[in-house]
Amino acid sequence: MKRANTRPVRAGNVTIGGGNPIVVQSMCATKTQNIDATTEQARMLHEAGAGLVRIAVDNAKDVECLAEVHARVPEANLVVDLQENYRLVTQVAPHVNKVRYNPGHLYHHEKDKPVRDKVAFIAETAARHDCALRVGVNCGSVDPAMAEKFDGADEPLLRGVTAMVESALDHCRMLDDLGFRRYVVSLKDSDPRKVIEGNRRFAEARPDVPLHLGVTEAGLLPDGVIKTRIAFEQLLSRGIGDTLRVSLTLPFADKWKEVDAGRQIISDIEAGRFRSVPVFQDHGLNIISCPSCSRVENEAFIDLALHVKEMSAYAKQYDITIAVMGCRVNGPGETDDADLGLWCAPTFVNLKRGEEELGAFPYESVLDRLKVELDAIIESKKAAALV
Repeated sequence: MKRANTRPVRAGNVTIGGGNPIVVQSMCATKTQNIDATTEQARMLHEAGAGLVRIAVDNAKDVECLAEVHARVPEANLVVDLQENYRLVTQVAPHVNKVRYNPGHLYHHEKDKPVRDKVAFIAETAARHDCALRVGVNCGSVDPAMAEKFDGADEPLLRGVTAMVESALDHCRMLDDLGFRRYVVSLKDSDPRKVIEGNRRFAEARPDVPLHLGVTEAGLLPDGVIKTRIAFEQLLSRGIGDTLRVSLTLPFADKWKEVDAGRQIISDIEAGRFRSVPVFQDHGLNIISCPSCSRVENEAFIDLALHVKEMSAYAKQYDITIAVMGCRVNGPGETDDADLGLWCAPTFVNLKRGEEELGAFPYESVLDRLKVELDAIIESKKAAALV
């Protein structure tokens, strides 16, 4: 899998960026003051493969409990979100490996103090306690001044993305000027389109900064994983993303499923298994087929995907995407961006050219029609090259 050349940022015993394996994160859903439950969940998430485990801290009593959890689970790399109170960093930093602050929340306290002074306070404290930082920007909580400055800068479907990206870039400049380089950035929203666009723009502007990927409020299973997967596939396939979290609404005992989902998405992308249609920077034929999950409506889909790959090998030098989807859930919409798309029903295969539906064909004959369409696309590319 392609990886961006970001700088390494250490957080406890894991390193984010620098070509290191993508770090999967999760967050305890328990009340921090329930020390036993929080300890149990932090250990469960760590054992499930979470390289970083976030714990909620909102007040002094939570800080006391955080210290105890840290003492009980020293093997887990803990993270705390400062929420609205940036000064809480002095109390939590001794007990964690990473601190997240939201630029959009820094205006809540001491409103007359310059934001740069608050960032300096956070950075100096983090450096003193050997902590990494995450600059975590959300579309829904951008600094009001940034939101006003860039109001109207985006098309309606991407509203707020420019303000989010510019806020992140602004805080990167502050930290750089302060000499603090041990930070990562996240740009999140509940809409995968905004997550994709925001991270794409930021990575273009600051390719050196490691990115934490996530779709906020992704929701319940299975839709939450699907929504998150779409964003991650589009970004990770471009080499964008060094750590990630799948944010799901789950019973407390099932929070490990966030880690499992994150690891599965990474594994699928590394193996070339996609449920959306990524935009690759690489050239040549791109065959996409979704995993053979329980929604596949005919196991012949698996053989069909293999036959498509074999049949189309002669077109490997052309920039053409063929998507093979195994069910009606993902098939219709997620073949739209491919040059040629096949989504498989129980007894037939729907063939598409872009968003145009070409008809339904039996499994045993769809390859013949697919080849006709593939040849037509190749001829059109040859003709365009001569113009």
